[in-house]
Amino acid sequence: MLDRVTLAQFRNHRDTRLDGTARFNLLIGDNGAGKTNVLEAISLLAPGKGLRRAGLADMAQDGGAGGFAISAQLARPPGEPVQIGTASQPDRPGRRIVQVNQAERPAVTLGEWLSIGWLTPAMDRLFSDTPGARRRFLDRMVLAQEPGHARNAARAEAALRERNRLLASEGEPDPAWLDAIEAQLAEAGSVVAAARSRLVAALTEALAVLPETPFARPLLTYLPGGPLERDLLAAAMNESRRRDRAAQRTLVGPHRDELGVTMAGKGQPASECSTGEQKAMLIAITLAHAELLEGDRPRLLLLDEVAAHLDPVRREALFERLFEGHAQVWMTGTERAPFSALGADAAVWEVNGGTVSRVG
Repeated sequence: MLDRVTLAQFRNHRDTRLDGTARFNLLIGDNGAGKTNVLEAISLLAPGKGLRRAGLADMAQDGGAGGFAISAQLARPPGEPVQIGTASQPDRPGRRIVQVNQAERPAVTLGEWLSIGWLTPAMDRLFSDTPGARRRFLDRMVLAQEPGHARNAARAEAALRERNRLLASEGEPDPAWLDAIEAQLAEAGSVVAAARSRLVAALTEALAVLPETPFARPLLTYLPGGPLERDLLAAAMNESRRRDRAAQRTLVGPHRDELGVTMAGKGQPASECSTGEQKAMLIAITLAHAELLEGDRPRLLLLDEVAAHLDPVRREALFERLFEGHAQVWMTGTERAPFSALGADAAVWEVNGGTVSRVG
């Protein structure tokens, strides 16, 4: 479980500390008070750009020195607590620093300590957003299960950038160099695609046993952007060189993957469902994924304004599912009343203008 969370010069939090966390943690305050900023800070204790996908310079407090620091104590019974943190420095605002027990580590290693998932109001548009947004959503869920996914995805992206650079260059690219780059892309890309396929299959199995109410049950389909097997993917890129050269970009591969979502019972694409149905399906996916996570890594679930647009029946069902789960949950809201069912199981903080006070 995560405890003793501190934020220094992060967003509107000059010096914030949250001690004595619980299984359920509730941040209450007006819009703009800084509740989501706390969740964003916690999300940065995982690899990646966090729940807002913001640049490091944008996270530093306005009027501050230009950097920020986030740290937390991670309880891992029966061993000693682990101190993890991330920061940026004013002289190098674009470089992210990660430390585990005060030793600097690569950011990708954060996934070895924590599994973090989140749901934010901005994600309500996921099913009508771009395929790239759904791939990022998929990769974040894979990463929570398989920490090594970050390295594989980075290798694939680096090879893809190099291939695209060669395709867009003047003159005919060296075929031997393209062969080498395509081999690298096929090797890493096939591993990335396989991880995505495994996740969708596991989610499909977990969602299949859920009732269709009160949360609309989604049916998921993994739609690969190319062959899944390494040699077949390399051959497909080789055959597509002329077409890719004309487009000046790679048109086949895992960077073209798509996540298909339809609503069970209606057979309707999620993008054509009502806002409430889309929200319900997104919650169903998020909760199912949280229960897939295994191993000794603590699980965190960050739910930003999740109760705001749920009717009492769905809200009660949500809390029942959270009680049945095993994740430490962090939630935000503008008032306590919608969360009354949590009772004494929740630690409650009031957030006001970047200051946080324990009130329950």
